Amino acid sequence: MSILISFIVLGIVQGFMEAIPVSSSGHLLIAEHLIDLNLTAEQLEALAVITNLGSLIAITILFRKEIITLIHDFFTYFKTGNKKFQANTKYCFWIVVATIPAGITGLIVTKLGLFDFLESNVKFIGLMLLVTSLFLFIIKDFKGFKQKEDITFKDALIIGLFQVIALIPGISRSGATIVGSMFRSLDRQTAFDFSFILFIPISIATSILGIKDLLTLDLTTAMIGYYLLAMVVAGIFTYFSMKLFKKIMINGKLIYFVIYCLIVGTAVVLFLR
Repeated sequence: MSILISFIVLGIVQGFMEAIPVSSSGHLLIAEHLIDLNLTAEQLEALAVITNLGSLIAITILFRKEIITLIHDFFTYFKTGNKKFQANTKYCFWIVVATIPAGITGLIVTKLGLFDFLESNVKFIGLMLLVTSLFLFIIKDFKGFKQKEDITFKDALIIGLFQVIALIPGISRSGATIVGSMFRSLDRQTAFDFSFILFIPISIATSILGIKDLLTLDLTTAMIGYYLLAMVVAGIFTYFSMKLFKKIMINGKLIYFVIYCLIVGTAVVLFLR
């Protein structure tokens, strides 16, 4: 397989899997293992960062109206004190609260390289997909009743702690936060929205740090083009995958992902090395 086609395939994998609760990073590692691009660890990490940036752009576009409203209401509330904007202001605070645990833990994990030895262990990735399958199975029929104005500090903190679990290679970030949200009785729409809005600040920080490292790599013009193409492909597939996942989740069909993670996780554990 040519390197151009390989980067397109990896962009598709990252993009499509980012929006569904099956671990895009885990699938990217599995795909890299199968394709064997013969890239350095730094180049593979750069590919993960640049495709994640593509997904970030797509998710930001999809939530642009919500983001603009939240920012407007946040600053308007502090300027005017109008209680009409209080609910969205609280929601902004809950996003910050839920982001802090993963933000702090992520910096520690990255600095100390705690999970570096696991990221190349494809069988471990398979095991974590099985764990994801189990947790999704537990909450697959939960409906919840809380809407965004009902979220509390405790809800946000617990959901944030679930996001910390997703730092383990092979654990889906969206899956972990959705499971946490459902455990805290958020309804499906609210759980979906909160999970992906939480993705934005974490992903922005990851992208900034990752792009800084990317700029230190000695890449040819052709390789830069491949990376940018993978980013665009990832963004496109994230955009459409998000729309698909939203319909599946709202309709309470998480069982599809339970089965998928079970099959793929089992296959990886049994057949890949």
